Amino acid sequence: MQKDIVIDELRQAVVRGDKEAAMSAAEKYLSIGIDLVEALNEGLMKAVLEMGDRFGRQEIFLTELILSGEAMSAAIEVLRPSMKSEELSKYKLGTVAIGTVQGDIHDIGKNIVATLLGASGFEVHDLGIDVPAIKYIEKAQDVHAQIIAASALLSTTRPFQRDIVTLLNDMKLRDKHRVMVGGAGVTPEWARDIGADGYGRDALDAVRMAKELAKASGS
Repeated sequence: MQKDIVIDELRQAVVRGDKEAAMSAAEKYLSIGIDLVEALNEGLMKAVLEMGDRFGRQEIFLTELILSGEAMSAAIEVLRPSMKSEELSKYKLGTVAIGTVQGDIHDIGKNIVATLLGASGFEVHDLGIDVPAIKYIEKAQDVHAQIIAASALLSTTRPFQRDIVTLLNDMKLRDKHRVMVGGAGVTPEWARDIGADGYGRDALDAVRMAKELAKASGS
């Protein structure tokens, strides 16, 4: 069937990390005029999950994983205008407000996590670097984010992750947003000590944790 051929083209384009091919296959799928959710689930999500598994087995490099995520995101942007809101809601796992904490200008790790979260089905709002605690909360409130993800590379900036949890408590919003922390200066013990809901050891672990937190919040 033509549908199966195009779905396979979508999947293979994402596996290769070929944005142009992924967009082209998505456009072909639109011309067929059939279930777009199937394109997401069977073509795109399966490809990213496959690449995630291969990365976990150390069969591919992180660069390849990121390229796959970018190819998937490009295909989704082609499909998105033609999808009904209920179809998008079925696909979206949750909403995340992410950034690097106040005083820290490192963003490579944060950018990788944001890319993979987006490719995995999350709506991601990237606040950038040097983000004060209140900005995370304002953005989370504005976009109804279930998850706040705060990265800190330096041990000297870790305390600003605690500030997010403290401020949420002070504002009586702690039950509205799950807090996930990560970065080179962060440990599981630190996450527990500050009252965070989750810790991501690396980009893939962060995606896994975000899925768990989104599920727990009823997304």
